[in-house]
Amino acid sequence: MKKILFLCTGNYYRSRFSEYFFNDLASKKGVKWEADSRGLNVNPESGNVGAISSEVIQALKSLDIQIDSVSLREPMQVQQTDLENANQVIAVDEVAHRPLMESKFPEWVDKIEYWLVKDLDENPDEPPLLQLQNNIHLLLENLD
Repeated sequence: MKKILFLCTGNYYRSRFSEYFFNDLASKKGVKWEADSRGLNVNPESGNVGAISSEVIQALKSLDIQIDSVSLREPMQVQQTDLENANQVIAVDEVAHRPLMESKFPEWVDKIEYWLVKDLDENPDEPPLLQLQNNIHLLLENLD
């Protein structure tokens, strides 16, 4: 099974949605890839409530994607080993995440893919979860 790693800032909203949505869709399509997610700047004092964003939980439920209590974990900070163990790494927002990669993992900056999906409050005209769904559909079409 190949591994894909989704990165966002806090591993609370965008990367977590991507992980669950990707795994559900890959399973339905019989694709032999599995997603995980991490944050580039996980901060327990960020004000995030719970293990995962309530908007993500609602969106997944509306898509009939179940979250089991085993996979419902607290946000996790990315480590070097996470990057090394992934076949593909995607940071969901190049503007925010490229500088974090440069400061934390400079040798990985140009080895990963960057998308342009802003956080929930940064671009209300383009819902980030819908952008992620579209990007993941395209991604799954192009995986080997």
